[in-house]
Amino acid sequence: MLAEKLRFEPHDISHALDRTGRYDLELDREFLFVIKLFHYTSEHFTRGATWHERLELFVPLDGAVRFRMGDQDVQLERGDLLIVDNLKLHQVMDFPGFDSRVAVISFMREFVYSLGSPAHDHAFLLPFDAMMEGQPHVLRTGDPQSGFVYHELAELLQCYFDRPPLFQAGCKAMLLRLLHRLAQRFQNSELLRADFLRQQERAEQLRKLLAHIETHYAERIALEDAARMVGMSPAGFIKAFKRVAGMTFVTYVTHVRLSRAAQLLRETTRQMADVAAITGFADQSYFVRQFRKHFGQTPSAYRHAHTGKPTA
Repeated sequence: MLAEKLRFEPHDISHALDRTGRYDLELDREFLFVIKLFHYTSEHFTRGATWHERLELFVPLDGAVRFRMGDQDVQLERGDLLIVDNLKLHQVMDFPGFDSRVAVISFMREFVYSLGSPAHDHAFLLPFDAMMEGQPHVLRTGDPQSGFVYHELAELLQCYFDRPPLFQAGCKAMLLRLLHRLAQRFQNSELLRADFLRQQERAEQLRKLLAHIETHYAERIALEDAARMVGMSPAGFIKAFKRVAGMTFVTYVTHVRLSRAAQLLRETTRQMADVAAITGFADQSYFVRQFRKHFGQTPSAYRHAHTGKPTA
């Protein structure tokens, strides 16, 4: 089995996350592609939701995984392939006995398609751009296309980690074959190209607001003010924000605050009451409840796990 020949590392990405949960990887501008091999266990993996610009395929190789995207939970079994909705906050969830090795294939959109590419190259991105709300793209092991897809996946992994001559060109060719198989599988849910462009326009329209939240997360931001900032009606803003972020505006602001709180717990010795106040939580008990809901443990337990020190 190919997985037995590969080296998996414990899932620890906390150093690559910013205060909003953005997961940044430094990629070679000439090769905007990377494969990460992680070993998840209940005892060791980075908790909390992340998002990123990179497109991503997530494949558990030898165990079950519970994956959350936005407000939806997806149960994955060994060999299932998930097409991640990358701009939505997403995370792996813990459960008793959690132990799985996972291959994560990431690449920038322009690695496959850019404005200078032939129009038909956009078909390679249909598995990502044609997702419907509430209908995650998961290729199950029993799917008729799975055998072809896993053959392409195995060849891609072998090329990437063996590094034969011209391995970069080989990886791109194999990735395109893999994406072509996935596009064929999920073409029935294809969104019109115009819908995709509108989605990109919405994301660009919200960019100013997201930047504002990143630096003013502790301040109260009324929904009406947020809508005005991006030139939308409140009703249109609610719909557009949920479509782009995968969650409500209030949930997103709470997530940013909690991500900053987690950073303060890891990197400072401030008391819990101070951490809550600094990050915009006037009620400490509410802060503790929200933190536990988001990270699966209390702020005190989180600090102890990362620093060995309890929170006062």
